[in-house]
Amino acid sequence: MTDMGAAERNKSLVLHGFEQFAAGNIEVLRTLLREDFVEHSPGNPSGRDAFVDFIAAAPVARAKLDLKRVVADDQHVVVHYRMVTPEDERGVAVVDIWRLVDGQIVEHWDVVQPVPEPREVPHGMI
Repeated sequence: MTDMGAAERNKSLVLHGFEQFAAGNIEVLRTLLREDFVEHSPGNPSGRDAFVDFIAAAPVARAKLDLKRVVADDQHVVVHYRMVTPEDERGVAVVDIWRLVDGQIVEHWDVVQPVPEPREVPHGMI
């Protein structure tokens, strides 16, 4: 039996967390994030517990998440998905970048962009 590489382990951890979170299990973040987790998105707090509490009250906690692609290397996992809330049926395109160390997420960056009218993006936004 061969050892799974770091990129595949990290990808597996993040995908499992994404699936659990998308199914409504926000608490899965407490197992994935290191206590001293650093958040790089404006307005979002750093620290595992502060971040999880913030996310639990954010629109993403009640959104439908439609995963489109995942890219991983030995330290990072990039997840590209569409997030749709009851208030916004077109939704937003999201790219999350997670940095992992020893099986836990230590840093996060994201890019969020509203999905425009289909005629504005003839080849599709996502």
